[in-house]
Amino acid sequence: MIDYSWLLVAIPLASAALLLLLGRRADAWGHLLGVLAAAGAFVVGLLVFLEVMGQPSEDRIHDVFLYSWIPAGDLHIDAGLRIDPLSLTFVLLITFVGTLIHIYSIGYMAHDAARRRFFAYLNLFVAAMLLLVLADSYALLFVGWEGVGLASYLLIGFWNHNLEYAVAAKKAFVMNRVGDMGLIIAMGLLFAAIGSVSFTDVDAAVTAGALSTAQVTAVGLMLLLGAVGKSAQFPLQAWLGDAMAGPTPVSALIHAATMVTAGVYLVVRSRLIFEASPTAQLVVACIGAFTLLLGAAIACAKDDIKKSLAGSTMSQIGYMVLAAGLGPIGYAFAIFHLVTHGFFKAGLFLGAGSVMHANGDSTDMRTYGALRKVMLVTWLTFGACWLAIMGVPPFSGFYSKDKIIESAFVGEGWQPWVFGGAALIGAGVTAFYMSRMFFLTFHGKARWVEAGATVAPDDPRPVRHPHESPLVMTVPIIVLAIGALGLGFALTLGNGITGWLEPVTGHYDHDAHHAVLPVPVITVTTLVLVALGIALAWRQYGMSPVPLTAPTGSALTRAARRDFYADDVNEGLVMRPGQHLTRTLVYADTAVVDGAVRGTASGAVGLGQLARKLQNGYVRSYAAMILAGVVLAGIVLHLVRM
Repeated sequence: MIDYSWLLVAIPLASAALLLLLGRRADAWGHLLGVLAAAGAFVVGLLVFLEVMGQPSEDRIHDVFLYSWIPAGDLHIDAGLRIDPLSLTFVLLITFVGTLIHIYSIGYMAHDAARRRFFAYLNLFVAAMLLLVLADSYALLFVGWEGVGLASYLLIGFWNHNLEYAVAAKKAFVMNRVGDMGLIIAMGLLFAAIGSVSFTDVDAAVTAGALSTAQVTAVGLMLLLGAVGKSAQFPLQAWLGDAMAGPTPVSALIHAATMVTAGVYLVVRSRLIFEASPTAQLVVACIGAFTLLLGAAIACAKDDIKKSLAGSTMSQIGYMVLAAGLGPIGYAFAIFHLVTHGFFKAGLFLGAGSVMHANGDSTDMRTYGALRKVMLVTWLTFGACWLAIMGVPPFSGFYSKDKIIESAFVGEGWQPWVFGGAALIGAGVTAFYMSRMFFLTFHGKARWVEAGATVAPDDPRPVRHPHESPLVMTVPIIVLAIGALGLGFALTLGNGITGWLEPVTGHYDHDAHHAVLPVPVITVTTLVLVALGIALAWRQYGMSPVPLTAPTGSALTRAARRDFYADDVNEGLVMRPGQHLTRTLVYADTAVVDGAVRGTASGAVGLGQLARKLQNGYVRSYAAMILAGVVLAGIVLHLVRM
């Protein structure tokens, strides 16, 4: 099946093209084709995975040649696929979780007139992400990278009749283009240094020391710029919250299994470059540590359930970036947490969509409360994912996130204390904001009135009829909740996911490197902080009355509600200077460039008008001009003879 791995990309891509080209003729069955395409890609991926699993560890990396893509002088790029444990891990995650999201979307988008087009965009998204992780070169990866950007723009702005949603899509697209410039520059530097951008050639050149320290650092930092843009890490994180404008299945797809994981994939795939540059690797870890705290703080202050989950995604991706920045000790754990996060975060987003579906599409958690009584399945599945993201044993996050926390405490000097401390604090804050969300939504007193009940005229509570979602929506959430419960343990059996990824991430002897604190102390401290976060959230939002309107809050809370003024900073540093620069260039173009052209034209017209006056039709004027010419010629000849 390895030779047919191109079907992984071709199946969802062909489905997307068919659904778009057929138009309304496919409205009745387009969603079914979309689901079958995603499921078909999963089946192909599973067969390829089983074939690779049956091979010895050292033979699990395969390059599948497709065709000669760019034969241009010194630059020759073949289009090919890299089949190895890293790419296959992403393939299975993308296609399996993606299929569940497709199934969920059948019910969620049932009444949308453009459902067929929505499924076409979902298929396009899956195809682009699969191309990104299967590419055997940075150039082909970049095609998938841009395809993901295009698909995210189409999906975030799917309801573009709403101006706010259209602006959110544009914001995500533009901010990602900033990061994409880093990837383009990195490819340019690699081609200038070694004449190739294929993973095989780049890894060989870095291993042989063909790049200087300055070159490899520059390449690493440019790759990191691309990663922070796509994975919404500081300083290019401001688009992520606004991306909630898309339908909830889009949020689940972007935040769980596809787009935001691309940056983590890029860093791990480029591990030799970052290992050759300690500076670039340290910057990766610092950005991850800072963003995991930044995202957690933002999630604490949001009353919009989807935006709170967006802050959570930013924080959890920060954990993965931190792990990738720790070097060989963290690569496998970054991917481990990425996989478990794909399940429980998709479950949380789809659970949030179920809650919204039952509450008139409201996203305000302050208008929820006591929904466990009417949404038992959603409550149980959301609860499983809630426990998983907090790292409560035996749920999956305990096995993946705690490994990152332990790894962060390995090292010398200030780094283990800073990185380990940030990871520990993040665990406690994660428990608080996720418990806040869980209790605001499902526990406490109902902050809504059942439709048909007698309501006082001055009662500010909204009138609703919450109900459980249909099976087509709850079954995918149940499957994801099962993954949130048991996937972490399953991926530790035998050699586990670390052994599976070893051909790509390299061998690392974890027993030979010890943390600055005993592992049991780190584990107990993490669980104590998690318990404190849950207890604090229960005291504030489970036991106490919750007002329908958010209180003013402290200066920190107000800043977190506004994403710590990220939009204001971007406007002040980039947007407004860009506007002034554009206006200056327009003025210079009008006054100088166009002015010179218009001046030349005006001069020519003036000379023409002057010459026209000489051609007046009077014989005496012509005779006078002839006489003047003869006299002038005579004077010239006389002067020459002298």
